[in-house]
Amino acid sequence: MYKKNMHLRSTIGFLTPGVGLVTLFIIFPILFVAWVSLHSGSMATPVSSMEFVGINNYIEIFTQKNFQKALLNTFGYSILNIIIILPLSIGIGIFLFNLALKGNHLTRTVLFLPYMIPIVAIAIVWGYLYSPQQGPLNQILSWFSLSPQSWLGSPQTALYSLILINVWQTLGYYTIIIIAGLTDIPRQYYEAASIDGANRFQKIIHITIPLLKRSIVFVLIVLTINTLQVFDPIYVLTQGGPSNSTNVVSYHMYNTAFNFGHAGLASAMSFVLFLIILLLTIL
Repeated sequence: MYKKNMHLRSTIGFLTPGVGLVTLFIIFPILFVAWVSLHSGSMATPVSSMEFVGINNYIEIFTQKNFQKALLNTFGYSILNIIIILPLSIGIGIFLFNLALKGNHLTRTVLFLPYMIPIVAIAIVWGYLYSPQQGPLNQILSWFSLSPQSWLGSPQTALYSLILINVWQTLGYYTIIIIAGLTDIPRQYYEAASIDGANRFQKIIHITIPLLKRSIVFVLIVLTINTLQVFDPIYVLTQGGPSNSTNVVSYHMYNTAFNFGHAGLASAMSFVLFLIILLLTIL
């Protein structure tokens, strides 16, 4: 009995710091945002003075055309990034893993480097590349007698231009995760498949992809979370424009809270985004 009590006390002692930090910095902020979302008030309103309005904030945000547009843009941005990055990271990862060349590790390092650069710095550089007048991209188009594009200034191209920035920056990170998953696949499977006469494509389809399932799911979850929360490049480059074509939930939430002062509405938007990410992650 004494040993059991000591074991219980030591378990509680070891768990308390971690559980306490998670509660303080994750669970409590989530619950606080959920509480604020049920109240009306500005960012300057004391918590004790906020007026309880129930689910009125949620009803109001879903009747706002701007929020509906932001929600569609967020899903569109996320889905297109997944469609582009997931297969590319798998393909490049398999190619680099099987590439027996000197400097292969250097290639992986160079591929990973863009992910280490702050997104604000990347957005500034890409803003110059997308410049309608002096941007290198439009200069390249002129070499082929093509008309210059208003990359970030057109509702038809602005969101796709932001997607290209994210693909360039994060593709290497997800590729490294895939390569890490490939290192865990026993080589015996490939040797047995070779003896059975399987070609390279059949090995990839029937061995590599199924055994990469955990890495692929991890990439999918992280990619979904990161793209649904996109904020920095939009804040730096487009501010949600032109014509709300790049306005996403996180930026619309920021505008609602800090520019218009509606803390309750912004918290409702934040909690809706949290529930969407949580549901997709569970699925």
